[in-house]
Amino acid sequence: MTGTAAVTESRVASRLQGSGAHALELDGVTRLFGALAAVSGVSMRIAAGERRAVLGSNGAGKTTLFNTISGDFLPSAGTIRFFGEDITDLPAHERIRRGLRRTYQISQLFRGLSVLDSVFLACRGVSRRRFSLLRPKAADVNRVQAESILNAVHMEADRDTLVATLSHGQQRQLEIALALAGAPRFILFDEPAAGLSPTERRDLVAILNALPRHVGYIIIEHDLDVALRVSDYVSMMHNGRLFKEGTPQEIENDPEVQEIYLGGGHG
Repeated sequence: MTGTAAVTESRVASRLQGSGAHALELDGVTRLFGALAAVSGVSMRIAAGERRAVLGSNGAGKTTLFNTISGDFLPSAGTIRFFGEDITDLPAHERIRRGLRRTYQISQLFRGLSVLDSVFLACRGVSRRRFSLLRPKAADVNRVQAESILNAVHMEADRDTLVATLSHGQQRQLEIALALAGAPRFILFDEPAAGLSPTERRDLVAILNALPRHVGYIIIEHDLDVALRVSDYVSMMHNGRLFKEGTPQEIENDPEVQEIYLGGGHG
């Protein structure tokens, strides 16, 4: 990052944090599947630029909560606000246009494209020129942005590699790159460390910690070590409800958390 870019990032982060703005506000969010309440009455405030971990054992309701925030499911009850705007009933693509991004547990990539082309299309897809049929030039703003994103996720050497030939860890890196397309304001990371080797997990921690500070995120992660190293605050879920919240240190040392999360047989 250049000195100018670092100063600009710092100013953006300070302005957002100083304004007291919330990136996400959840009030009584509930998602029912028949008689089953996968998520029940979840209320949460996440500041602009905040990095939040949402933890819990399998079946706690974490991914269903993500699906309601991203618009894959509409909540059965409650409201969701994104930077002050009520997005409860908005479809997923409208939430994306407002700067919300997410990754998924299972990679959803275009295996027949190169790494650079994949990120370029993601950048073009959220730009005003997304319907243009003109072939992009080398200095095209979306291509330049794609190159910059690949540098940020340590994939510049793989720019011309076919996605289908990438390792599992590289595919997870590429998913993060796609989530960074189009200057996102907030990102939902759904188990980005799943299936990664210890070395790849260390790289993931470095990538997430190096993201621009004004870009907040929520991370769902089963690897407690990864989650606590990349978050400012932690929300624990149990049986579809918020169970406990605190700093990474408070959560790590909490006996009830250790019993439910570490001793609960999660995989």
